[in-house]
Amino acid sequence: MDINQPNSAKLFDVIIIGGGATGAGVARDCSRRGLHVLLLERFDIATGATGRNHGLLHSGARYAVTDRESAEECIKENMILKRIASHCIEETDGLFLTLPEDDIAYQSKFVEACTVAGINAQIIDPGEALSMEPSANKDIIGAVKVPDGSVDPFRLTASNMIDAKNYGAVVYTYNEVVGLIREQDRIVGVKAFDHKTKEAKELYASVVVNAGGIWGQHISEFAEVKVSMLPAKGALLIFGHRINNMVLNRCRKPADADILVPGDTISLIGTTSSNIPYDQIDNMIVTPEEVDTLIREGEKLAPILNRTRILRAYAGVRPLVASDNDPTGRSVSRGIVLLDHAKRDGLEGYITITGGKLMTYRLMAEWATDLVCQKLNVSNKCTTAEENLPGSREKMEDISKRIISLPTAQRKSAIYRHGDVAGNLSGNTEDDNSLVCECEEVSVGEVKYALEELNVTNLVDLRRRTRVGMGTCQGELCACRAAGIMSDVDKLCTKSAKEDLAYFLNERWKGIYPIAWGDTLRESEYTNWVYESVCGLKLSQKQEGKDEV
Repeated sequence: MDINQPNSAKLFDVIIIGGGATGAGVARDCSRRGLHVLLLERFDIATGATGRNHGLLHSGARYAVTDRESAEECIKENMILKRIASHCIEETDGLFLTLPEDDIAYQSKFVEACTVAGINAQIIDPGEALSMEPSANKDIIGAVKVPDGSVDPFRLTASNMIDAKNYGAVVYTYNEVVGLIREQDRIVGVKAFDHKTKEAKELYASVVVNAGGIWGQHISEFAEVKVSMLPAKGALLIFGHRINNMVLNRCRKPADADILVPGDTISLIGTTSSNIPYDQIDNMIVTPEEVDTLIREGEKLAPILNRTRILRAYAGVRPLVASDNDPTGRSVSRGIVLLDHAKRDGLEGYITITGGKLMTYRLMAEWATDLVCQKLNVSNKCTTAEENLPGSREKMEDISKRIISLPTAQRKSAIYRHGDVAGNLSGNTEDDNSLVCECEEVSVGEVKYALEELNVTNLVDLRRRTRVGMGTCQGELCACRAAGIMSDVDKLCTKSAKEDLAYFLNERWKGIYPIAWGDTLRESEYTNWVYESVCGLKLSQKQEGKDEV
């Protein structure tokens, strides 16, 4: 089937709208069950809520007291992901700390709730906790150890996409759904606009799955169906190096800035929570007040935060869903919401999967795919909880032997980022082994692999696949090198390469702007000067729009 011609009817079993973790999970599950799948994403993968969270591999402990169902879902999925997506996960464990200002009586209530939910929560002596995690506040009066960890959301989404494509799924990034095609009481397809080719497309399927997260409300409006999303913005800060090796949480009811997560080479503190108008969901700006809150509350968990360089700030929007029987929006679900619009609205061929959390993306995908299969009379069972994702199918020691030609630091970094898929770098030449990004140990060969195999169309996409520009220099040293490689591989003209480079650096600036003072401001001004004087680029140096981690 030729799926590249615009304005022609293409028939799929299922079209999935949204390229975050949930949409990628649905694509993987559907394709594994033998369905002909198309996934559409208006930008690149994981550019919504998936790429804007704290990357916490929840044990479910955070929800144990207030939401037992979510806690049980989290711990079950926690154990599944550790098995099937090990290359995306770091099993750090976590500590729930009671500070002098917190109620120590809450600790026993917390542990009891964890136990009921099936979460292994162990009360430990504060001294033992400090020996396990020296960055923690020395004044703690209580500590509970839980099986938290960290997860890379970009890596996780990409791995699901790779597996889906291996089973025949088609993925169109930079294709925005601009309408739903309706015939009487049935949705039969979508209208999409390709932002790269500037072409309009009509694509048809037996079932359309809305996995657009907070944007799902807007998508459903095309079908005159009401899905009431209530945007809750959360701001986070990334620090310039890794402060803690275990996840640190406040042992209290969830509040602002009570989670400090280690991930890759950095640590991040989050989050805040504030309701925003729906028309602002694409304009996530971190305010000075949010930065102050995150620093003030964060240093209570780890005092070293108040003298640690902040790399950047960013914000995301939680996909909260109002209950159907509550037009005021006061009853908000934080759990998984699966809507069969045939039963709910009399509209066949259309379902919505939303709510939930990054931790439960696979379960959300299973629920959605079960419903798709029910509608298509397909009896194949879900295998996503048993079959490992690409990258987590071989022992890391075996992969290391296969790419022994890579320098040690690069080899470890490549395996850390790509798991067993790093074996594709085994044929690297000496030139391929040279570094593009010193901060993250990204080689020329890894960049070429991402360009050729991982659906990279620009430098910002490359950052999500390889972490180029996500380290301490924030692109100051590596962005130009990466642009040069992309220009060679993709045969870009100088003008296009410079436009891509400017876009990449301006996206980095958006995250720096809210914390631009002192050395950070001086460094950003130096970067601007270098690129303007050496490359002739004029960077915008203003804050608007969005950027992820």
